[in-house]
Amino acid sequence: MTSMVEGAGPRVSPMPRARGEEDGDRRPPEHTVLGRSASIMEAFNGGQHVLSLADLNKRTRLPKSTLHRLVDQLCHVGWLERDRGGYRIGLRMFELGTLAVDGNRLHEAAFPHLQALASRTGLAAQLAILDGTEVVYLERIVVGPIRLPTRRGGRKPAYCTALGKAMAAYDDDAMRALTAGPMPRKTAKTITEPVALWTELKRVRGAGVAFDRGEAYAELECVAAPIRGSAGHAIAAVSVTGPAGRMRWSVVTEAVQGTATAIWNANLTLRGAGAGAARR
Repeated sequence: MTSMVEGAGPRVSPMPRARGEEDGDRRPPEHTVLGRSASIMEAFNGGQHVLSLADLNKRTRLPKSTLHRLVDQLCHVGWLERDRGGYRIGLRMFELGTLAVDGNRLHEAAFPHLQALASRTGLAAQLAILDGTEVVYLERIVVGPIRLPTRRGGRKPAYCTALGKAMAAYDDDAMRALTAGPMPRKTAKTITEPVALWTELKRVRGAGVAFDRGEAYAELECVAAPIRGSAGHAIAAVSVTGPAGRMRWSVVTEAVQGTATAIWNANLTLRGAGAGAARR
């Protein structure tokens, strides 16, 4: 089965705590590690792409020893990169920013279609992306008394969800990662053997639809279809989830696949509109 959650993005290594800094720290933000790191990142807002330590010291007013330590840590996680004469914004920050823009656009394009899908089927409609071997839920719309053990922004293992299988089936690296990793049994129907999962993913790629017949939760079943980009990879997936034994598989499959196509077309329209506005 599948579910969703909000937030959708790759995980970044946490910033080390300053000495004496504990959970629930009540100090002003500018006195915390996070606040000081934010001030360093915001120093690049002036349009100057490369800043020296002296530039950063002048703009942040942080002690030089603190500044040097935090800059090293920001380089370590990829938020900054060393450049001739100083530092510049790292590729990791660019990737995260792009993910946020794309995720917001995809959510905007998908939302009315998810509403229509939930209304049409009387079940829960969900939207998710794949992050490594996990599904990240961007949105869910629940119709009726269905209770889902998920939330917007949450994560679930991809190997036992229809959403995860729908996306991984179109990415050879993801297929290898899923079949090489641990697959603990969630229910009696969970696929736990690498060869069996590989065979299932190849079937999904050929059919264009994935099923979860109680593999993640015994009481829930799910149908998911990939939202495929121009290169053929699945940029996301959409699903319908309902109580086990009540899924009208053929009807729901057609509805989910049609919704995936509609979301991709709406996403293209929004991207085109955004590009046109940028040129103006």
